[in-house]
Amino acid sequence: MDLTSYAEWALRLVNDPDPPPELRGLRDELAVVFDAAEDEQAPVERLVERLNALLVRYPVRPQLTDHDGRGWHLHLAEEDAAGAVMGLAAVVAELGVDRLGRCQEPRCRQAFLDTSSNRSRRYCSPRCASRANVAAFRARQRDSS
Repeated sequence: MDLTSYAEWALRLVNDPDPPPELRGLRDELAVVFDAAEDEQAPVERLVERLNALLVRYPVRPQLTDHDGRGWHLHLAEEDAAGAVMGLAAVVAELGVDRLGRCQEPRCRQAFLDTSSNRSRRYCSPRCASRANVAAFRARQRDSS
């Protein structure tokens, strides 16, 4: 069961500036998890404690389904709080805390999941990466003048 898609739902929720009122609290709690992943001074255990507390508050209820012709397989509820929390927990357990990040473009700070093979992602999108590269290029040009 690939839980990355559920972690991506958590990511969309964290980055949503105006989620439905019933999901605002969860959005803020998940944002704290991404912030803890970025804080190099904070122990990993703090992030794990937050995720474990969320797993208790949002218990997962998987279901068997054969909706897509692949035969019976497990699914979590789509765009469900428990699925979002479980997805993030699975990413941390399987890939590591360093796969959760915040965009390094100073004006952005959106959350992202680093699914690159070499754990090198620093930006939430190609647009932010390009913006940061152009800014760095222009700064170098100014400094060399």
